[in-house]
Amino acid sequence: MTTTTTTTPLAMQITSSTFSFPQVFKSSIATLDLKICALSKRHISSKQLLLSKRITSTPLRFGRMTTKAMSDSSVTKPLRGLPIDLRGKRAFIAGIADDNGYGWAIAKSLAAAGAEILVGTWVPALNIFETSLRRGKLDESRVLPDGSLMNISKVYPIDAVYDTPEDVPESVKSNRRYASVSKWTIKEVAESVREDFGSIDILVHSLANGPEHSMQVKKLLLETSRHGYLAAVSSSSYSFVSLLKHFVPLMKPGGATISLSTFASERVTLGYGGGMSSAKAALESDTKVLAFEAGRRHGIRVNTISAGSLRSRAAKAIGPIDEMID
Repeated sequence: MTTTTTTTPLAMQITSSTFSFPQVFKSSIATLDLKICALSKRHISSKQLLLSKRITSTPLRFGRMTTKAMSDSSVTKPLRGLPIDLRGKRAFIAGIADDNGYGWAIAKSLAAAGAEILVGTWVPALNIFETSLRRGKLDESRVLPDGSLMNISKVYPIDAVYDTPEDVPESVKSNRRYASVSKWTIKEVAESVREDFGSIDILVHSLANGPEHSMQVKKLLLETSRHGYLAAVSSSSYSFVSLLKHFVPLMKPGGATISLSTFASERVTLGYGGGMSSAKAALESDTKVLAFEAGRRHGIRVNTISAGSLRSRAAKAIGPIDEMID
């Protein structure tokens, strides 16, 4: 199996879910062999070709993959569970505001693999999130498989709707939730991370928002306003473009970035209105272009994953999320 810039095992490795892959590789290889035979100008049967080349095909088997973590005292021991070793790597996950979303699960999985964790939290949720961390309310959720707690090196305020301080309207600057916080635009956060840590190796985009999405099923795409549609694309799709623009200079060649999509980008999904399905479709399209551009220019991998239904805070806005999970 070959990998390209747009498809990398990391996209599957960084989640803490259980994977079960269908054993389709053997049949796929056989089909490929037959196609090769059909296209060949020589009159060689598929059986002869297989026998002459002594081709054997073994399906890849992935059992139940359980994330394991190593304590600080076990630096020299091999990591178990995830087939990656991220010790010495640093990850920035944008979009964590609680412990029940994909961003949190990804952070734990990366931490279990040995990575240092930095977090970007939406400004209005910053105080609650930091207070919960400080008071130990998230300690149970921070437990890694080896019994230690996931350590977050630093939490940065971020609002990915705004790229630079000049983009922020006066009404937002004067808002009490923003007035007490500084350096929270994407450019400023990237600069702060550079000042504090110098570089990162992994960038995770785990954020999305649509002002007319929260009205659930009633706000169909047909009823979505231009403002709501563009706002959804801005915060859910272009924010990934902007994050890469400002954070890729902090990343070394071979670094990896990933965003979160949903099957609503390809299928009609009840309740996923307000322009959000369009935003996710744009996100997936942008991923391909960004992989080409960032891959060639900086040697950075760009991927997106669609992990399925989860009863996170964001998913509850869809409405029938429990039915989708069932």
